[in-house]
Amino acid sequence: MIHENHSGSLRQGLVVFIILAFLTLVEFFIAITNQSLLLLSIVAIIKGGLVMYYYMHVYKLGEEGDKDQHSFDWKMRTNRLGLWLFILSDSFVFGGLLISRFNLLGLTRPDLNQYLGLVVTAVLLISSFFMNRAETQMSNGDQKGFLISTAVTMVLGVGFLAGVVGVEWQNAPFSVGDSAYSAVFFMMTGMHAFHVLTGVIFLGIILNNGRRGLYTSEEHWGVEAATVYWHFIDLVWILFYPALYLIGRLA
Repeated sequence: MIHENHSGSLRQGLVVFIILAFLTLVEFFIAITNQSLLLLSIVAIIKGGLVMYYYMHVYKLGEEGDKDQHSFDWKMRTNRLGLWLFILSDSFVFGGLLISRFNLLGLTRPDLNQYLGLVVTAVLLISSFFMNRAETQMSNGDQKGFLISTAVTMVLGVGFLAGVVGVEWQNAPFSVGDSAYSAVFFMMTGMHAFHVLTGVIFLGIILNNGRRGLYTSEEHWGVEAATVYWHFIDLVWILFYPALYLIGRLA
């Protein structure tokens, strides 16, 4: 039964990833054909909803469990609520940046490398797939699988940073402080890159803890917290990607 649940959870994660990958390609196709703001917005919202529900497990906030305040189950639900309150507060920062982008730039966008944007987006989506696998594997007692999937996620996270900071920043058609376009671009990508960096550090901590055998299939709050945070980073980029690379005419 455990093996069947394990396989089913991994399969669900794969299906969600395939849908996200397909929608990303649809998003890219819309951008290079008719640039419909409505369609691009709908696709981004659908992608964000899938990540929030299936990868971030937002539905767990409504779960009922043990009423004993000294039990691990009660502490888990309390910690989960605290984490989501933090994510909600952090969302206002990213939301403010997103609103600033449209207030300052309207329906125009900077002339960025479309294909590089697609590649770094794909890298981050793949990293979320492996993070989902890592959490599922830990939930089913697969320590080795957890360590491998977490390490792969970290490598992909570093790859995303290299693509954005190491390549896109260097090849951007403007420098810091040149214009509203440069201000919006560097603030949005810079704030997101900082969160990716902290996410990689977070993953490094749980990877080390997992290697030391500090988590079990029943008690692994650190893994769940790191997973939700990593998917939150992915969720933010799902909205930032079309806002920076796809929506609007070139300036």
